[in-house]
Amino acid sequence: MRYFLTVLIGSLFLYCGGSEPIGGAMELAKLIPDEYKGWKTSGEIKSYNRQTIFDYIDGAGEVYLLYDFKDVAVKKLVGADSTEITVEIFDMGGSEDAFGIFSHSREGNDIGMGGGSEFRDGFLCFWKSRHFVCVYSDRLSEDINNVIIAIGKEIEGKITGDSKMPDILNVLPEKDLIELSVIYFHKQTSLNYHYFISEENILNLGDNTEAVIANYRPNRMVLLCVEYPDNETAGESLDGFTSKYIPEAKDSGIAEIEEGRWVKAVNMGRYFIATLDSPDEKTANSLIDNVKDKISRMGNG
Repeated sequence: MRYFLTVLIGSLFLYCGGSEPIGGAMELAKLIPDEYKGWKTSGEIKSYNRQTIFDYIDGAGEVYLLYDFKDVAVKKLVGADSTEITVEIFDMGGSEDAFGIFSHSREGNDIGMGGGSEFRDGFLCFWKSRHFVCVYSDRLSEDINNVIIAIGKEIEGKITGDSKMPDILNVLPEKDLIELSVIYFHKQTSLNYHYFISEENILNLGDNTEAVIANYRPNRMVLLCVEYPDNETAGESLDGFTSKYIPEAKDSGIAEIEEGRWVKAVNMGRYFIATLDSPDEKTANSLIDNVKDKISRMGNG
């Protein structure tokens, strides 16, 4: 499923419609080279925004709308043998959301570009500053891979600004963390895609919340942390989660919902913290305590 999403939001986008770049998309288009060692621009540069993204990405545009996506510029470069390389540069509104869309589906093989990158045969993506960049081709060869990487590096060199990771990632304990599982998001739809909680928005997730979900060893147990704008909303969210997801926990905040599947949820100031699928009560308590210690050291909570 994770590989499928990466392909869906990258190398198998539906190319159709669109208009010549205007506004912010014009600045994005300037980051894409017109020519690279014989590879030349083919056709017009296309651009899409929050209103037209579904004209370009049929079915997966919603993923971008879950973040602060602004515009995308799309250019095709064609080689001497008519092979095409497609370049997409997304303005995600800020570096945190550029990381967020990058984190939505990863498999590894970071080649050291931008704030983080991923390269597979014929497909490169990376994030830097407020930008998320994809460079890919349907035709696979070592030479084409080298061109894809070189174009990516040229674009990376033109992008300015800091690649700031979301602050909420600082609450994640490093021990036993499965790094590629870390996903940053804001909304209920994103959470349910990666770990279904409820059809209802019982955690009051939205544009004003910062959230992260990650897996830990052993058994890929899940840690979910949400930062709210105030303590009151965090408290309401804990009450909603406890009453509807683990009603058997009552006031203890912890329950074994199935054999070997423990869930614990607590608040610390404006933070909601939950462990899901913990193998036992002790492991759940330990991970929660480690998160609370991290929050305390940050001077938050």
